[in-house]
Amino acid sequence: MDTVIWMLPYLGLGLVVGFFAGLLGIGGGAIMVPLLTMIFMAQGFNDAQLMHMALGTSMAAIVSTSMASAYNHHRHGAVRWDVWRQMAVGLLLGTLTLSFFTAYLPRTFLAIFFSIFMTYVAIQMWLSIESKAGRTLPSKAGLAWVGFGIGGISALVAIGGGTMSVPFLTWCNIKVQQAIATSAALAVPIALAGGVGYIISGWGEPNLPEYSVGYVYVPAVLLISVVSVLTVPLGVRLSHTLPVGILKKIFAIILLLLAIKMLQLVW
Repeated sequence: MDTVIWMLPYLGLGLVVGFFAGLLGIGGGAIMVPLLTMIFMAQGFNDAQLMHMALGTSMAAIVSTSMASAYNHHRHGAVRWDVWRQMAVGLLLGTLTLSFFTAYLPRTFLAIFFSIFMTYVAIQMWLSIESKAGRTLPSKAGLAWVGFGIGGISALVAIGGGTMSVPFLTWCNIKVQQAIATSAALAVPIALAGGVGYIISGWGEPNLPEYSVGYVYVPAVLLISVVSVLTVPLGVRLSHTLPVGILKKIFAIILLLLAIKMLQLVW
């Protein structure tokens, strides 16, 4: 009976994550990490491993939501695959490199870093600073380095990179709908590399919960993944109809609330 009860929060989380992954081009990690931390805490997971488990599980669950989101955006013809190809290698290397180091960082540091970063991004999106009309994308090498940086930070906070790639692409005068769609596709290599990295870095750690593989809690990944793909198409449709200003402000409010919640959990 207890097992069935604990399934419900993961199923509900999957529905929410899928919707916002489609709407905002995020893999869902910004939403999942604080909520998974609360759920894991309630389940009695090892306190020292709490953040690592939330980060690793979030990264693994992002794989399915980002793939579903990318596919649905691709059907609308909005993904800039030329940009994706130039950033993908950097994203993979950055995510793999930094995900190995998270095992050595305390949970308080990870939680505070997550909150500060999300607050910064929320302010940027709320202010909606316009880019200069003549600004364009950097060179191929420049995009690869940007990808490396986005991948590295994504590994530290277990996000699909949308909180950075969407503002970056819109700053380079990519239409916001295309930025969201391309970000969804960019989240796929980030999630794959990050999931593998968290599995390896947590492999053999003592006192991990049952059914864990490294720092990935498999039951949560499966349940979130199964239902998240159901609400992705709804979010995608809204992303192509809502005004740009509303999209950015929705993004900002959600990130700020989750950043505050994360700080409450570690204090």
